[in-house]
Amino acid sequence: MLLYALVRGNRAKNVVLLIFSLIFYAWGEPVYVLILIGMTFVDWGGARLLGRAKTPGARKATLTAVCIVNLGLIGVFKYTGFLLTNVYALFGISAEVPKIALPIGISFYTFQLLSYVVDVYRGQVKPQRKFSTLLLYASLFYQCIAGPIVRYADVEKEILDRRATAEDVAAGVSRFAAGLAKKALLANSCGALSDSLLVSDALLAKDRAGALAELASRSSIGLWLGVLLYMLQIYLDFSAYSDMAIGMGRMVGFHFKENFNYPYASKSVTEFWRRWHISLSSFFRDYVYIPLGGNRKGSARTYLNLFIVWLLTGLWHGASWNFVLWGLYFFVFLVIEKVGFSKLLEKQPQIFSRLYLLLVVFFGWILFRFSDFACIPVVLKGMFGANGNVLIDFETKTLLLGNAVFLVVAVISVTPVVPALKRLLSRPTRTSFAGRFYTVSQAVLPAVLLFLSVMSLVGDSYNPFLYFQF
Repeated sequence: MLLYALVRGNRAKNVVLLIFSLIFYAWGEPVYVLILIGMTFVDWGGARLLGRAKTPGARKATLTAVCIVNLGLIGVFKYTGFLLTNVYALFGISAEVPKIALPIGISFYTFQLLSYVVDVYRGQVKPQRKFSTLLLYASLFYQCIAGPIVRYADVEKEILDRRATAEDVAAGVSRFAAGLAKKALLANSCGALSDSLLVSDALLAKDRAGALAELASRSSIGLWLGVLLYMLQIYLDFSAYSDMAIGMGRMVGFHFKENFNYPYASKSVTEFWRRWHISLSSFFRDYVYIPLGGNRKGSARTYLNLFIVWLLTGLWHGASWNFVLWGLYFFVFLVIEKVGFSKLLEKQPQIFSRLYLLLVVFFGWILFRFSDFACIPVVLKGMFGANGNVLIDFETKTLLLGNAVFLVVAVISVTPVVPALKRLLSRPTRTSFAGRFYTVSQAVLPAVLLFLSVMSLVGDSYNPFLYFQF
């Protein structure tokens, strides 16, 4: 930010952003930064060829070739192990499955670059002539590794020419500080508490039989609370990274679209997926569902298209069967709502539809949480006492009493209560007490949150990043 403020002109500022973005990515992926650069070069060259191609056949061939390279690379790095594991198991092959490290953020920047090339093919954006400009779009460290999936068409003008006002910087700092606090103070704590009530992936990998036995012995309320905490963690974690990306972008004049809109306040699964990870949902809608025919070719084709989209959505989240099952789980509920249940929901009191959505999502996160299928029935049975579980044990009771205030804060933070309170406080005149309090809090709160977040991160080694695997 200091260097960015010192240099003059949009071109120089872009150079600063590009250099720091590549340093940032190389810090975590010293070699795989070359894959990011190489993939961007292929898409840059492909888009330039699309701009020059004269015939529909040449354009389709170019687009196909670029898509094969992009999807081929993500396929090799992300799905080779998954594919070979299943093939070996199916045919009884005892060979060792190669361990291939997954480049950080490859799912995000691949989808960004694909959206750019497809938009060029469709004539919605012009091919970018400068490779460095497209590389900045793909590697911008604010959102490169964790989203949101930003489309080139949405930021093209601001990449080429932008201005960051004092209001932009202030709003960006506030948004970043809130996102960092959401991650460091809330999501990490929810994750640690959830792991203590369920079982961690590390324990499952080390002693699977012991971990399953431990999971089966948990109290029923402990299991419900553990899944609830995971439900809170996964929203707080991922939306926090989007908040930080949006905030940092705003500091230098980028206005990224919102990626989350309080999805747990939805009244149906359909609405939930319009509010959760909006950039991913809209990507699959615009680049998979609609090109497949959407809902324009009859009911049977609509359901097939939905099935393909949700199969791919599950696989995008991870190379494991539990993610496939999780995607198809939501596909089933979306179809149920499409055939008439959504109309029934609209006629019911809101409390019923909200409770329905929360229960569907709650049980969906159980499928998402455990890549080891053996854990899923153990948890489901244990929640209803079918494993001979006690209702509540000393550990769960102690955890509840010791973290009651934190749990209330975490639950409130995933609802629209805070923005509603903010709107309420901003209405009075600045001369009133409420108005002065709001003005002061706008200046002081980001600094307090930043300080508390840094203190928490310095003193806490538990800092998981759920979305690295995606």
